Amino acid sequence: MTIQITIVGLGKIGTSIGLALKDHQDLVHRVGNDREANTARQAEKMGALDQISYNLPSAVRHADVVVLTEPVETMQDTLKTIAGELREGAVVMDTAPVKTGLSQWIEELLPAERHYVSLYPTLNPAYIEETSIGIEAAHDDLFKNSLILITSPRGTDAEAIKLSTDLTNLLGAVPLFTDPEEADGLLAMTVALPQLLAAALLNTTVDQPGWREGRKIAGQDYALVSTPIAAFPESKNYGKEFLLNRENILRLIDDLTTSLQDLRQTIDEQDAEGLSEFLKNARYNRDLWLKQRLASSWSDEDNPKMPSTPRASDMLGRLIGIRRREEPKSKKEK
Repeated sequence: MTIQITIVGLGKIGTSIGLALKDHQDLVHRVGNDREANTARQAEKMGALDQISYNLPSAVRHADVVVLTEPVETMQDTLKTIAGELREGAVVMDTAPVKTGLSQWIEELLPAERHYVSLYPTLNPAYIEETSIGIEAAHDDLFKNSLILITSPRGTDAEAIKLSTDLTNLLGAVPLFTDPEEADGLLAMTVALPQLLAAALLNTTVDQPGWREGRKIAGQDYALVSTPIAAFPESKNYGKEFLLNRENILRLIDDLTTSLQDLRQTIDEQDAEGLSEFLKNARYNRDLWLKQRLASSWSDEDNPKMPSTPRASDMLGRLIGIRRREEPKSKKEK
């Protein structure tokens, strides 16, 4: 017997989750749904799915676990659509780069006796400098030797959290447990700020009088720094995740502004020694981080050991445990 995992959103992350679970078909039955039918068919051809469900309510109706890998700006509508279709004991997970604001949506929309755990997968060090996006960038080992942040609202059922740990293990990753507030701070620093920097660079340079000629010589440096903005899907409502993480992002923008002002003053004063030190320090810090990241070299207390691979009985037991505990409550309500 297997559990059904429905993946909603089949881009780089969603399809990679499906591919990573391909060797665990004794544990999971993979159902996929995407707003673009061609994308869903492509994911199926790649071996990421056992079944496509083009109708979103039908896709989640029998799911034990629903993993939302859609953009944040579409997630609220998706939650509204699926909330009434979720079976008792179902666990909803997401991979969004914002946690506290999303948890508030969940609390408002998710019916009783359904559970929510939030994930944020980091990437296999082998792909850390890869710039491709979309389903073409999916890999079966995209999360191997990486961390997956796991957060949950207070009072979340322990078995639902353990189930998310099982899934993390099956993806080849190690869980890193944080609270939603801490996760938002980390994600603002490492995900949101680079994306906003890319947007600021583009909007600053293309408005310069020299851009007509500058665009012809812009090369690797420009392409790499502006890459994060390319990950945004076509949408009428860009940036919803930034507004949901407003306080952290404003603090980081203030810190960045101070750093740029200091840099401006250093250049204005023709302080060659200060400028050299500024650049040398940045270079050293990047080299150190990248070396550690590529080697997954962290201290023992920050790098939990990989748990043993869960058995089918483990994962099924977690779901059965959730449902059994809720049966008396359901009978009382009746």
